[in-house]
Formats: sequence, structure tokens, C-alpha cells
Amino acid sequence: MDNLAHSLVGAAIGRVAGESRVPAPAILGAIAANAPDWTEPFLGVGLHRATPLLAAAHRGITHSLAGAAVQVVAFTLLTGLALRPASRRANAPIPWGTLLLLYGAALASHLVMDWLGSYGLRPFLPWSDRRFYADWVAIVDPFFWLVPLTLLAWGQVRRWPVALATAMLTAVILLFVLEYPAVAAWLRWLCAACAALAVIGWHRHWFGPGARRGAAALALVILALYTGAQAITATVLRHRLGSAARARFGPGATYALLTRPGYPFTWEAMMADSDSVAGPGWAAPRHLRLPAVREAVRTPDGRALGGFYRFLVADVDSQGGRTVVYLRNAGHGFGRRGFPITLPAAPGGTGGD
Repeated sequence: MDNLAHSLVGAAIGRVAGESRVPAPAILGAIAANAPDWTEPFLGVGLHRATPLLAAAHRGITHSLAGAAVQVVAFTLLTGLALRPASRRANAPIPWGTLLLLYGAALASHLVMDWLGSYGLRPFLPWSDRRFYADWVAIVDPFFWLVPLTLLAWGQVRRWPVALATAMLTAVILLFVLEYPAVAAWLRWLCAACAALAVIGWHRHWFGPGARRGAAALALVILALYTGAQAITATVLRHRLGSAARARFGPGATYALLTRPGYPFTWEAMMADSDSVAGPGWAAPRHLRLPAVREAVRTPDGRALGGFYRFLVADVDSQGGRTVVYLRNAGHGFGRRGFPITLPAAPGGTGGD
């Protein structure tokens, strides 16, 4: 998911796990919840920006169970050492257990939220490169912004800087939802209602600083119920799609329900075999058996795209004395030409067909 959602959910987790036990638990939770992303540049991910290799590098080892475990230990130790002087002055022990719980839950939230979508997570790196997909919640979902933002704000001390910052962020979110064209009409109205409810709850003091931990916990419960409702719906639809895919392509068919940002509880159905891919009302050849395509997929760029794209489709252009293979993903912008991979010229022909 996007980093705003990771930050707000991480802040809610930090407040639930560390309120009154560690200083600034919401800030610690937000920082840790984004750690799998902001630690990637230290591993050289930025070197692959704007290339297909970014697909293989992003959501790599920092997004795995092993990488998250290392980060949890590192953050716990660093924070504990930073708290040591204050702990000595107060003659109180360092809350190691609280720090471990806070960072463990915040880091886990990032992995879970990335797994919820249709872009995949490789939790067993470095031992396995296999991607796992839940296909439940889109990579961008305004509920993961508005719900935790509202309940975190309700638990804050009533000061105008907090109110102003919350109001500005809520306005930006609401403007984005209302102005962005690819958003369901019912979602626009529901987000507007959430924003109005946030103002009413703030004005009437439904929660306050004394109940901030409960407010943060309520945000997490609401998001869990919302995600669970989409999970149940997706499971039923996936079962039906699997039956249709096997009837069309046989027992070896692959299929998926791809999430649609801006349209909760709505998915893009995809099914395929090694030769063709299809969706509602359309079908297209994949060309994966062509020698030129096989050669292109063996290149570093081709391996990266082949591992990232769930329904790989290829086109071959052999004109002009060279062979160019275009690799693209069926679904989510299927009409685009794709990423070009130019093959080296071979004696006696291009090998394109």
C-alpha cells in the first residue's frame, strides 16, 4: 500500500502498543511501519530506478520475514539505548518488551498491507523468490487514510496546530477522492460522510487524550472488519472464477481477481493458460512459446518482468534488421505496448518468428 496508509496504520499500532510506556509511540510506529520502504535505498534499490530491475528489487529482502525480523531487533536495540539515560534518571527499567511488541506489530503491518493487494510479496526471501497475493484490498484505498487519521486525531490534545494539520490532510484526501476520475460514486459519498463524521466527533469530544489508546484500537478494528468483508467477497468470487477458468483452459489454468484502486469490492477477473489470456469479453495471445520471447525472458530485464508480471504477454517486432520483444502485463493498462527488449542479431536471421 501507499506510505500514507502505512504511516497512519503504524501510528495507530504504536499508540495501542506503546501508549504511556514509551515516548511518542505513534511516531515510532509510523517510522517503523515505513521501514521496509525507506531502508531499501541502503541496499541499492535506487540504482535500478526506471528500469525493469526495480520490479525485482522493490519489495525485496526488506519486505521479507527475515528482513523484518532484523529490522525489529535493530529498532528495538537502538530505541532502548536511546532511552537508557532517561530510564536511569527515572530509576525505571527500559521497556524492552513494549518496544519489541511495538516494532514487531508495526513492521508486520507493512508486510500484511502489501500482501493484501495484487502486486505481490515475497516473504520467504532470500530462500524463495515466490510471490504471494491476497487480492483483497487495492494498493490505494482512502479508507486506510480516513479511518486511522480521524481516530488518531480524536485522541490528540485539543490544540489548534493538531486541528489545522488534521483538517488540511483530510481536505487533501477528500479533494483527491472527489476529483480523481477513477473512483466509484458511492465511495465519494462515503468518504465525504467520513470527513463530516470526523468533524462532528472532534467537536463533540467523542474521544480525548485519556481514551487515545482506545480510539487507535477502534481504528484498527474498523480496518480489520473492512478488510475481512472484502476478503470474504473475494474468496467467493475467486471460487467461481476458478471453475470458469478450468472449464475454459483446463486443469492447468491460472486465474486471479485483480484489485481496482478506487473501486472497493470490485475486481478485474483474469484467466490464462500458456498460450492465451482472457478477461470479461476479451482474449489475447501471449506468444510465450516464440523463440525470441524465450530468449528475451532469459535476459536480466526479462527475468525481472517475468517474475513481477502475473500474466505476461509478449509481442515481437522483427522489422528493420533487428528483433525487439515487447513484454507487458495483461490487465492494469493492457493496451500499452510494453517494455522493449532488443535481442542481439543472430547469423542467418533475427529469430523473431
